[in-house]
Amino acid sequence: MELELFDQVADALLAIAPPELGQLRTQPRRWGIKAWFDAEECPREHYEAQVIAAKHVAGAEVLAIEIGFHAEHPKPADNAEALAPLLAEEAAWRAELGPEAEAGEFIGRGGWQRVSETWADPDLSDPELCFEVADRLATYLTAIEPRRAGARA
Repeated sequence: MELELFDQVADALLAIAPPELGQLRTQPRRWGIKAWFDAEECPREHYEAQVIAAKHVAGAEVLAIEIGFHAEHPKPADNAEALAPLLAEEAAWRAELGPEAEAGEFIGRGGWQRVSETWADPDLSDPELCFEVADRLATYLTAIEPRRAGARA
C-alpha cells in the first residue's frame, strides 16, 4: 500500500522536528496534517498543512497548499489573544519565515487566526513534495513554537 502525501509528511516531520520543542504529535489525513506538541489530542492552537481551494489563493488555478500555525477557538477573541504574542514578535519570526508568511484572518473562515503561507498549484504527485511540505512546516514549528511557549510562561 502506498502512503498518502500527508502520511509521508508526518513521517518526515517526526524525523526532523527538534525534540527540545516537546513531544510532537501529528494527525495526517487525506487532504492535510495537523501537528502539535505534548497534548494527547489536537488543541485549538496547532500547526497545519492542508490542501485548500484555488479560489482562496491568488494565482492558483486548481488548488493550493496552506502551511503554518492556526488558532481555531470558537470565540474570535480567543484567537486574537493567541496571535497577539506572535504579532508582538513578528520581526523575529519573519526573519526565519520570510515574506511568504501572512498573519491575520484564517483563509476562508472569519474569526480564526493564522500565521501561514500558501503554495499555488503544487504537483501533488511529485515525490519530493512531502519533504518540501515537512521541511516548511518544521520551519514554522521552530519559528513560532518558542515564542508561543515564552508567552505562556
